[in-house]
Amino acid sequence: MREILGKVKDKISLSKLALLSKPSFLSHHIAVLRTTSHSQSSPPNDHHITTLLSLGDSSRATASILISSLMNRLHRTKDSHVALKCLYIIHHIIKRGPFILKDQLSIFPNTNGRNNLKLSGFRDATSAKTWILSAWVQWYACYLETMLFTSKNIGFSICSTSGNSLLEKEKLEDLISSFMTNDLIKDFGLLIILVEEICKVPDNLLVEQDKLLHGVMDLLASDYLSIVNEILLRLSEFNERVGLLSFTDSVELCTGFERLLSCKKKLSQLFLIQKPSIETLWEMTEDMCDKIGMVNLKKVKRRDSATESARFGDRVVRTSDSVKFSSGRLRLNWSGV
Repeated sequence: MREILGKVKDKISLSKLALLSKPSFLSHHIAVLRTTSHSQSSPPNDHHITTLLSLGDSSRATASILISSLMNRLHRTKDSHVALKCLYIIHHIIKRGPFILKDQLSIFPNTNGRNNLKLSGFRDATSAKTWILSAWVQWYACYLETMLFTSKNIGFSICSTSGNSLLEKEKLEDLISSFMTNDLIKDFGLLIILVEEICKVPDNLLVEQDKLLHGVMDLLASDYLSIVNEILLRLSEFNERVGLLSFTDSVELCTGFERLLSCKKKLSQLFLIQKPSIETLWEMTEDMCDKIGMVNLKKVKRRDSATESARFGDRVVRTSDSVKFSSGRLRLNWSGV
């Protein structure tokens, strides 16, 4: 009965669009409806997703219409499956959508005056299953919001499937090597927050039963690998600068390492992925913790020794004065990622 009612609602929505929408934008609204139908059996058809993404690549006006239609659909629905599908489409836009569509998605909350992914109050009490799915809607919206915030602050879409060539990674390595240390630490902290948000995914047995949730987890696994790569790039640069870090930077980094390591168990339960990059991540994180600790211990000993003799007082190097670095850097084997 719920499935039948959903189909009736979709037909009514299509009829309203045919009467109220401008003919030039009717296809855009229909594309949104098709990808976010009330059907509970499966995630949106990939053909329909591709059509929506291609429509959003024609102009800023059409991209704006698509994002507005998608957001209106998301906030007006009381159906957990429809809400999840809207968020699923937003996730696809972030990962593989054209630049114009991504840009409209990123600026839409500002132009509308509120954050349009804040769905902490979403509830679908139709059944026990939809009540559980409501928790997924709340978490998924928060996760995507965090991803958009992180990408905006880092300067690019970190989980995008575009720009993954070896050449692009080498360019990113060179760019990161020119960053100030405090900016690198800030980016590192944002990436850890995103990892922690992944670990908050609701725990239940519906994933294996619900194809839509299974599709969400597939996208999440891809994001996880992208985030791992971004963290590894910064760990490599930290490794080059370890002897030049200030005490404050060292403490902040070690705190971040501990937070990251605390996510290891949960991530291994969520994703059964065997990749060299993941093993490298945990090895480098643990090694960096030990290395920074040893370097700081040596600094303290040198400082204590220097105070015993005035002859060496003027020779103490202040690591906080070091700002820019351009040393040889650890190259990672991305071919295994």
